[in-house]
Amino acid sequence: MKKIFAVIILVIHLTMGVAQEARRLTLDETILLARQKSPSAVAAQHTLRSAYWTYRNYLATYKPAVSLIESPYYRRKFELVTQADGTTEYKYVNRMGNELTLQVSQQIPLTGGSLFIQSNLERTDQGFGGKSRHAYSTEPISIGYQQSMIGYNEMKWNRRIEPLRWQEAQKQYSETMELVASQACNYFFALATAQTNVEIARCNLASADTLFYYAEGRYNIGTITENEMLQLQLNRLREENNLIDAEANLQSAAESLRNYRDLPTTAQLCAVTDDHLPQLEVTVAEALALAMQNNPDPDNFRRSQLESRQNQAYVRANTGLKADLYLQFGLSQTGTELTDAYRRPSDMQYASVTLSVPILDWGRGKGRRRVAQSNVDLADIRAEQGMKSFVQNVTQMVQQFNLQSRRVAVARQTDQTAMKRYEVARRLYILGKNTILDLNSAIAEKDSSRRNYIQSLSAYWSLYYGLRSLTGYDFALQLPIAHSLP
Repeated sequence: MKKIFAVIILVIHLTMGVAQEARRLTLDETILLARQKSPSAVAAQHTLRSAYWTYRNYLATYKPAVSLIESPYYRRKFELVTQADGTTEYKYVNRMGNELTLQVSQQIPLTGGSLFIQSNLERTDQGFGGKSRHAYSTEPISIGYQQSMIGYNEMKWNRRIEPLRWQEAQKQYSETMELVASQACNYFFALATAQTNVEIARCNLASADTLFYYAEGRYNIGTITENEMLQLQLNRLREENNLIDAEANLQSAAESLRNYRDLPTTAQLCAVTDDHLPQLEVTVAEALALAMQNNPDPDNFRRSQLESRQNQAYVRANTGLKADLYLQFGLSQTGTELTDAYRRPSDMQYASVTLSVPILDWGRGKGRRRVAQSNVDLADIRAEQGMKSFVQNVTQMVQQFNLQSRRVAVARQTDQTAMKRYEVARRLYILGKNTILDLNSAIAEKDSSRRNYIQSLSAYWSLYYGLRSLTGYDFALQLPIAHSLP
C-alpha cells in the first residue's frame, strides 16, 4: 500500500510541477502569436508590402512627372560646316557643350501617348584658348506629344490588370493568415495529443502498478495463475516504456510549436483545450458565393487570362506595321550671350511620323503570333479547369466541416463512455469478477477513445480555419475577414 501511495504522490507532484512551470496556452493565444511571429506570417507580410508598393508605383504613372536632364558632351572630329558663301566644307572641329532640360510629362491612358512641356537651354563652346567662341540655343517653352499610332497601349492593359493584382494580393494575405491559423491548430493539437499521451501513460502506469500490487496478494493465496501474474507484470513494464516514449514525443511537439511561433527554447508550454465549439451549419451555396467574392483564386484566373491577352496585343503590335507620331511646338532663339538667346524668340514647329513595315522576317512574326494565341487558349483552359477544382474544393470543405462537428460530439460521448467502462472493468478485476483480457481491452478502448477525441477536435479547428481561408468570412461573427499589416 505504501508503494501505491508513493506512486500516486509522485504522479501528482510531477503534474503540479509541469503546471507551475509551463506556460498555459489556449488555441486562440496560439493562433494570435502565430499570425504575428510565425515564418509563414512574416513572409506573407513582406509579400503584401511588396504588392502595395508595386500598386503605388502603378498609380504614380497617372500623375505628372517632373525631371531635370543635363547632357554635357565633348566632340573633336571633322564636321561638315556651312561657309559664308553657302557652300559646305569639312573642318576639324573642337567642340564642347552642355544641354539642360526641365520637363513636365504626363501619360495619357486613353491613347497610350505622352504629353510634355519643357524648357531647354544649350551652350556650345567651339575651340579653346584665345580663339574660342561660344553660343547659346534656347527653347524657353515648348509643348510636345508622342505616341504609337498603331500598336500596343500598355497603360490600357495595366489599368485592367494592376488593380486586379492588388485586390488579389490583399485577398491572398487574408487567406494566408487563415492558413497560418490552420497550421497553428495542427501544432497546438500535436502538443495537446502529446500531453494526452503522457497523461494516459502516467495514469496507466499508476493503475498497472496498483493492479500488480493486488495481484501479488491474490497470487499468494492462489486465486490467479502465474500466467496472469506475469501478464500484469508485462503490462506494468509496457506502460513504463510508453511513458518514456510519450514524454519524448511531448518534448518534440513542444519544440516544434516553439520554433513555429518563434518562442524562446527554454519556454515550457502546456496546451489547454476547450470542449466548447461554435454551433455552425454552413451551406454550400453560401460558401461558394463568399469564396467567389473573397478568395484570391478567381482573381488569379482572371488576371492570367488578361495577361495572356496583353502579351498577345504586344506581340501583334511588334510584328506588324508600326507608326510612331511625334509633335512639338514652341519658341526658340540663339545668341552669343545668354540674354540674347531669350530675346524675341521665334516660332518652332516639329512633326514626324515614323513608319516601320516588316518585309522579310523568315516567319518569326507569324510564329510569335501563333505562340501568343496558344498561350491565350491555354490560359482560358486553365482558368476553366481551375474554377471547377475551386468549386469542388469549397464544396468538399463545407461538407467535411459540417460532418466534423457531429464527429466531435460522437467522439466526446465515446470518450466518456470508454472511461466509465474502464472504471467498471478495473473495479471488477480487483474484485476478481473480470479477466485480464477484459481489463486490457477496456484500457485500450479508453486510450484510443481519448486520442480520437483530441484528433477530432484538431480536425474540426483545422477545417474551420481552412473554410475561413477559402471563403474569407468569419462565420462565428458573420463578418468578412480583413487582416491588416501589423
